[in-house]
Amino acid sequence: MKRFFPVYVRVPLIFFACYGILDYFIDSGDKPMIIEYPSVLALLGLILLVIIALEIVASASNNIINQLMSPEERAQKEALDNTPISQLPLVKNLLQKLTKTRGLEDEKEIELEHDYDGIKELDNDLPPWWVYLFYATIIFGVIYIGKYHLFGGDNQIQELEKDMMIAQKEIEEYKKTAPDLLTADKVVLLTDAGDIAAGKAIFDSNCVACHRADGGGGIGPNLADEYWILGGDVKEIFNTIMEGGRDGKGMVAWKQQIKPSDIQKVASYILSLQGTNPADGKAPEGDKVAASAGVAPVKNDSLAAPQASAPDA
Repeated sequence: MKRFFPVYVRVPLIFFACYGILDYFIDSGDKPMIIEYPSVLALLGLILLVIIALEIVASASNNIINQLMSPEERAQKEALDNTPISQLPLVKNLLQKLTKTRGLEDEKEIELEHDYDGIKELDNDLPPWWVYLFYATIIFGVIYIGKYHLFGGDNQIQELEKDMMIAQKEIEEYKKTAPDLLTADKVVLLTDAGDIAAGKAIFDSNCVACHRADGGGGIGPNLADEYWILGGDVKEIFNTIMEGGRDGKGMVAWKQQIKPSDIQKVASYILSLQGTNPADGKAPEGDKVAASAGVAPVKNDSLAAPQASAPDA
């Protein structure tokens, strides 16, 4: 047996078996266990040391036992260690039960009278493993016919279609409560004070360098007037922030730095700047968009600049 499972096979086999058991019971999410919990490396190292230590102790114990054995006992043990797996009593009995083979000395009992040029035929029974497998296929066939042909069970295509329908419904439900999957066609103007304040905070952190804190414009256009280069609707503003401005002269796309749900808040905050008339605002750029053609201005009480009424349509 030792030649089939030498020490350089046993140690890695036991170690990786322990690793698999730990990985099964430790919940590390999508990441590998040793990356999510680096402390597990210390435990794995300890397990490896214990396995090696046990092998050393076992080897030393075997050496001591061999020294205490008589030459006859030592030869018997060596012969048992070198016995092929197929000749081990347990394996041999199992193979005999599965095949019911007869030894050469018993062939006379199952010999038929057929003789073809000296070649004789034996009346061997079918191997039990084959018979059991044949019976299993019959049972499986009866169950299969009953389920899928008599009682209307779903076939593979029908099961796939139902699973796809369920998955699609789950995706739609998830999208309803997943703001970060927001797209321009689903954006609506936010009027809640908390959302406007959150949009202002993001604007102050990322946009004031080009548009000034009051939205009056600097490198970028004035966001407080009625003129827009790429459209003044909340959906258009959202898309402009997400995808960026004009090639070569517009702002960069912010979709990699700001979540879509936060971009919606920024777009809503920008629309709240309408009519605030910041001092020294940049000259209008783009096309004039009336409030009725775009989105009605949102009252922003947090701005220090005096509020102006929205222009009439």
